[in-house]
Amino acid sequence: MIRSIAFAVLASFALALPAAEKTENTKEGFSTARLTALSEKLRAEVKSGRLPGAVLLVSRNGKLVYSDVIGVQDPKSGAPMRRDSIFRIYSMTKPFVSVAVMMLAEEGRLQISEPVSRYIPELKNLKVGVEKADGLELVPAVREITIQDLLRHTSGFTYGIFGKSLVKEEYKKLDVDSWDQTNAEVMKKLAAAPLQFQPGTTWEYSRSVDVLGHLLERISGQPLDQYLQEKLFKPLGMKDSGFWVAPAKQSRIAEAFETDPESKAKVSLIDIRQAPKLLSGGGGGVSTAGDYLRFTQMLLNGGELDGVRILSRKTVAYMLSDHLGAVRATSLQRGAAYLPGPGYGFGLGFAVRTESGEASTPGTVGDANWGGLGGTYFWVDPKENLAVVWMAQGPGQRTYYRQLVRTGVYGALVK
Repeated sequence: MIRSIAFAVLASFALALPAAEKTENTKEGFSTARLTALSEKLRAEVKSGRLPGAVLLVSRNGKLVYSDVIGVQDPKSGAPMRRDSIFRIYSMTKPFVSVAVMMLAEEGRLQISEPVSRYIPELKNLKVGVEKADGLELVPAVREITIQDLLRHTSGFTYGIFGKSLVKEEYKKLDVDSWDQTNAEVMKKLAAAPLQFQPGTTWEYSRSVDVLGHLLERISGQPLDQYLQEKLFKPLGMKDSGFWVAPAKQSRIAEAFETDPESKAKVSLIDIRQAPKLLSGGGGGVSTAGDYLRFTQMLLNGGELDGVRILSRKTVAYMLSDHLGAVRATSLQRGAAYLPGPGYGFGLGFAVRTESGEASTPGTVGDANWGGLGGTYFWVDPKENLAVVWMAQGPGQRTYYRQLVRTGVYGALVK
């Protein structure tokens, strides 16, 4: 029964990708029995009360191999999860903005080696905060932040909400991480705050992609949501992606548990039922599993989907290459929170696997991924021609399910 449910929904994702043909006990190299076992495990997680619900899509060779819709969309109402449920994707917004920036680079409207201050003058002559025994010393930045620094998180910016440091305390004083502000107002606050590190020296998860989002606004003269809709979402047929959910679609919003099942802390997610003041390129997006699969398939196809070219194949390959080199080792030595994890570097918008081993989950050198604070995750594996999208709203369990799903999917890949 579980097996029939798990595979019966494939046809409903026609707008995402065509379904793969089943041959004996495999589909495009995947064991159907092993994928069914993954379904059973995920349903057990729902039954245990740890996961409200989720949508999982797996494609290989441009075909939808596997889809599963489990649990409830809204734990409070009991509404079942839907194939087209809409999720807060938080930092999975970052790849959208990164791709849009590289589209401008291809058009010759910017070069990623340029200082960002060429387009956002407020971000010129920034200071770096150096922690001393008696407080924070401000020293001049040795060089300016480049657009490439923003794409690979080596700008020196940070987030005030993750970890502790004297610079992060300055972020909190300035309320840099507030949602009640515009992108332009964020830039003014970043200009007044010290950098966590010298530009180009350290990987630090940060407001970098919010800066890139405003960069798109400055160059295009359009709000970020309109620009992405015109240049990315509409061309790719991503009809449910954006920065908020219109009233007619709000019955499809996926929700988390009100209380985390493990920590018992109250769960608070961003409000996506009205147009936001802050169009956060780093974390304000919404999307569906089907929409995001189309985006990932575009990447696997070398920048094209259904006859629409977004980027050249060389630009996509460039983005999915490691851009850190020795900076990775320096970051680890300095105690920075290196979110890509062991075995991974970072490209232009994505964590990129550099080693077959080291990481705690299977993969392939060259695979790329990122996730969102709300519980979503995706990866693409160009060598296996594989794309996987996991959509769930469970902030406290996000690391666990990323590992579970990744291990389960690769565990089912037998040919």
